[in-house]
Amino acid sequence: MKSKSSKTSKSYKSFKSSKYEVLIPLLTILSDAIAIFAAFELSYYIRFFTDFQIIFPVTKGIPDIYGYNIFAVMVIPIWIIIFQTRKMYRLKRSVFVMDELFIITKCISIGILIAMSLIFIIKAEFPYSRLVFFLIWVNSIILITIGRYFLLKFEKNLYNKSIGVINVSVLGNNEMAEKIYNKFTVDKFAGFNVKGYFSLSDEIFASEKNCLKDKNHLGNYKLIPEKIKELELDKILISLPSADHETLYNLFKICEGINIEFMYAPDFIDTMTSRLRVEEVDGIPFMKLKSMPMNVWNRLSKRMFDLIVSLILLILLSPIMIIIALLVKITSKGPLFYKQERVGLDGQKFSMLKFRSMKVNSEVQGPQMTIRDDNRYTLIGRNLRRFSLDELPQFINVLIGNMSIVGPRPEREFFINTMKDSIQRYLERHRVKCGITGWAQVNGLRGTDTSLQTRIDYDIYYIENWSIAFDIKIILKTIKEVLFSKEAF
Repeated sequence: MKSKSSKTSKSYKSFKSSKYEVLIPLLTILSDAIAIFAAFELSYYIRFFTDFQIIFPVTKGIPDIYGYNIFAVMVIPIWIIIFQTRKMYRLKRSVFVMDELFIITKCISIGILIAMSLIFIIKAEFPYSRLVFFLIWVNSIILITIGRYFLLKFEKNLYNKSIGVINVSVLGNNEMAEKIYNKFTVDKFAGFNVKGYFSLSDEIFASEKNCLKDKNHLGNYKLIPEKIKELELDKILISLPSADHETLYNLFKICEGINIEFMYAPDFIDTMTSRLRVEEVDGIPFMKLKSMPMNVWNRLSKRMFDLIVSLILLILLSPIMIIIALLVKITSKGPLFYKQERVGLDGQKFSMLKFRSMKVNSEVQGPQMTIRDDNRYTLIGRNLRRFSLDELPQFINVLIGNMSIVGPRPEREFFINTMKDSIQRYLERHRVKCGITGWAQVNGLRGTDTSLQTRIDYDIYYIENWSIAFDIKIILKTIKEVLFSKEAF
């Protein structure tokens, strides 16, 4: 009877999990369909029944909305198929909605082109307005993103209540394995329920180098097949050095025929080798071990983006900067700005500007890293640092061309010389312009409490995966980090 009850429980859990695997994608499809139809309705209304007519007068009369409704019903399935080709209807999507915004924009752009081509192909006699289609493009992006934002919140809320989560375990006991274990144990919204971890052997489990020795140990990896059934595991999150390829081979061998998903978190060496590309030159294949992070067009587009955004932000933030300047001068003696020599692109030195947040002569004993509860802050200095307001003058550095808005944070020569030999690939950071914010910072890696090597790995990932879309994502995450981070000091 006990065995039968256990099987019933597992069957119910499987059914319950499957139910949510169907529910969330169906709700997403429904949300997208409603948003697309609403975009057609809203665009029609804006074009023909608002003051929009003053800017763009209607000269051929107002067409019946029926034609747009019929066309909306026709294109909705096409647009949903386009979304499906980009894998936009899956569980556990991006936990940051802006990741999806860029894909949504691409999909809607393709969808609009197909819709307009369809009108041409069927030679529709209905007077469709090109301006309405432009509004449909804008409104679809906005409404679909809003709908998906609330669905992501709904999905994460379910996971926070342990509804629809899947059971996972970690294989490995290094720093990355510890990070994975801790992150998914705390952040339930990822949809993972961490049951424990497997070590490579029982000896490693007892080793002082075991970063997970205080966590739930499930045994060595050879027990994985039986633990998959016992703990109803759906995924194994693997964090092993690249040298342990034999372990991976054995793992695949012993798990043959078992429904389980392996997800591999590459170590530093793997991250390097994943960038390898084969390029043929005059019939001879070369393996590109290292390439330029940006071509001339990429550098130009990034520079134009920096100039436009920094100029707009300086104008918008000027009232706040004036208030900060007055507070700095009133609350402490000394200069308004703190100019500090930093090292940037290609090792070139420049003066980085900051609102002064520390007392004058705070480094008379030599360069010092800022620490938590530092007693060198001025009266308002700690709050300036807490919300990164002291960094605002660096937009002037961006205009000058010393810095970029997004990039690895610049460091002083003293600390560079201290860390370049002990931190792997530290000097790779100087292959692009340093930035006001960066990929490491928006992932909470700042201050003396975080690993320098991890920060550098994040910087290198940014350099090797740069795009304007990536920069926009980091800027938006920076706003969130500034407002809610507890790491700043």
